[in-house]
Amino acid sequence: MNNLATLQRIETAPDDWTERQRQVLDATLSLLIENAANITMIGVARRASCSKETLYKWFGDRDGLLVATVRYQASKVKVEPFDAEGMSEAKLTSILLGFATDLLTILTSEISIALNRLAIAQAHQGADSINMGSIVLQNGRFSTGPRLKPALEAGMKAGLLRRSDSEDAFRSFYGLVVRDVHIRVLLGDTMSFTENEISTEADRAVQQFFHLYGA
Repeated sequence: MNNLATLQRIETAPDDWTERQRQVLDATLSLLIENAANITMIGVARRASCSKETLYKWFGDRDGLLVATVRYQASKVKVEPFDAEGMSEAKLTSILLGFATDLLTILTSEISIALNRLAIAQAHQGADSINMGSIVLQNGRFSTGPRLKPALEAGMKAGLLRRSDSEDAFRSFYGLVVRDVHIRVLLGDTMSFTENEISTEADRAVQQFFHLYGA
């Protein structure tokens, strides 16, 4: 199955997955930590205590399961609900802090490290095999911007942020949050953050972002 066909078959949004489907994806994530390169439908079925037929029905094939797994992991980076017309400095700060905290927590987790290493290893495989590098970009990194940019745009409209391109503002904020942490953990640095350290890092990024983009 080619990449486009795989993507077309995985139409269910993360918020619409059932609890049982989430359990299967959690089982897949646990296997990724153990041996990312050798994930099989049989292995996932055994770990999740379900049939292969059920996996094929829900996800199409192994590639489809991996796409769903990436989307599921990326969906854990949340954007706090907000009223675009009533955006306040306190609300925007809370949104940015929550996003930064989620992002650092996810990117430094064993699961995301395994997913990203698998994506790097498979980034240049042939057309007959799914391009995990593209899948991780499209459903991981590139899926976060559209979720946060409306809040940035609301902040600009409310006069809290200087007027600028929201994509440029998002990329600046993303860079302030991630810095060199992601590449270091991918290369084997044994960095680990406590919840308090992640909170401190998130707060630093938000303060620096307001220094750069505050109106």
